[in-house]
Amino acid sequence: MLPRAKRVRTPADFSQTLRSGARTGRRNLVVSAHLPEPTGIESSAGPVRVGFVVSKAVGNAVVRNRVKRRLRAAVAEQLSGPLAGHPAGTVVIRALPPSATAAWDDLKKDVDSAMVGALRKAAGRRRPGKTGTPA
Repeated sequence: MLPRAKRVRTPADFSQTLRSGARTGRRNLVVSAHLPEPTGIESSAGPVRVGFVVSKAVGNAVVRNRVKRRLRAAVAEQLSGPLAGHPAGTVVIRALPPSATAAWDDLKKDVDSAMVGALRKAAGRRRPGKTGTPA
């Protein structure tokens, strides 16, 4: 289970990440990542937070909860990997209906590759905004 400090919990955080975040999709899921503008004060930035959206289209309550548990387990491994370098970022993973029947290996591969792709896109979006720094 993810610690409370590392979870996206409010509807406003979900909607901000889904609307303005960089999106990367795979067969079983879609990852949206939103990285804040760098302020130069990394020590005050909180940890990266992750949220999950698993709709009724995925299956009944038992299936949805199983998918959420599997996604949380896959993301827990990412927290010390690609997600560690992005403090104060938010990531939302939306499960698609095929995730209900996906094998663990396929789901984990989709999480890993989509996470890397979304973080790369999000980091690319915020870099051109830097102005006024002499070369």
